[in-house]
Amino acid sequence: MAADHDETLEIDGREVTITHTDKVFFSERGETKLDLVHYYLAVAEPLMRTMGGRPVLLQRFPEGAGGPSFFQKRVPKNAPDWLKTTIVSTPNGTTSRAMVAHDLAHVAWAVNMGCLGFHVWPIKAAEPEFTDELRLDLDPQPGTDFDMVRATAVEVKKLLDDLGVVGYPKTTGNRGLHVYVRLEKQWDSYQVRFAAVAAARELARRAPDLITDAWWKEERGERIFIDFNQNAPHKTVFGAWSVRSRVGGQVSTPLTWDEVQELHPDELTLANVPQRLQERGDPWEGMNDAPQSLAPFLEMHDKDRASGLMDAPWPPVYPKQPDEPPRVAPSRAKKTD
Repeated sequence: MAADHDETLEIDGREVTITHTDKVFFSERGETKLDLVHYYLAVAEPLMRTMGGRPVLLQRFPEGAGGPSFFQKRVPKNAPDWLKTTIVSTPNGTTSRAMVAHDLAHVAWAVNMGCLGFHVWPIKAAEPEFTDELRLDLDPQPGTDFDMVRATAVEVKKLLDDLGVVGYPKTTGNRGLHVYVRLEKQWDSYQVRFAAVAAARELARRAPDLITDAWWKEERGERIFIDFNQNAPHKTVFGAWSVRSRVGGQVSTPLTWDEVQELHPDELTLANVPQRLQERGDPWEGMNDAPQSLAPFLEMHDKDRASGLMDAPWPPVYPKQPDEPPRVAPSRAKKTD
């Protein structure tokens, strides 16, 4: 067994010490903690383009991918004094001091604590009043496969084209896909969630045998669920270019729409994504250059409400919301009638 080593790296003008550099984080090919740091350095530019300046939730894996984990909701008291932080809220209203992904030194510091990837807020720490990302989560249900996710992506692209909106897809690093829309700084998280609900409902209407907007699992069937509640206030989503806690080191990888039909998420790992980036560039490179309006989605939302639809159900950790239907699964509701 190799001896543990420490190594101090100079990153973005900071000295960051990586302890136990030989510790294996990904058992399939044997990548170590230091390998993971070098991966993030290799994808630094696109990583910071999408995550830079945002609060992040750290999920720590002391034994590496496949081992036990815990969420580090608060930056530890012994964090270096140069670490940028901000105060964020949880759904139930409690606050915590979260790390801001200010630069690659912050990323390396978190990796040294056993953080593999990053769960990212859809806000900039400097402007928390604006939610500038709509995130459409294509969530495969039991009995579905990635071909069905691909077919759902086609429907998402058609809807966005009809609305005159540009979407940016990425793998989740697991079984699904996320599609991001960069927004102008005009809307809050409640309006963005309304937009996601409207998109989910419209997609389910267009392809009811393939797509569902049913919040209750018992109603989803073998379809792809558009998880609108990933846009609820204070929700984080696994970030682009982040490495999943899978033994193969799969990466949540931005793709072109064509690549969605060509590639499988399992193929994209920290071993090959840097080379793909070097050869093909960043498919999301222009995303921040042309922020878009939420108005087309909110028009769909207003039309749904005018037709008599209530708000969609919220997750149980949130307070009861105005115009929300009963927060009980349909099968249980029938039993209590």
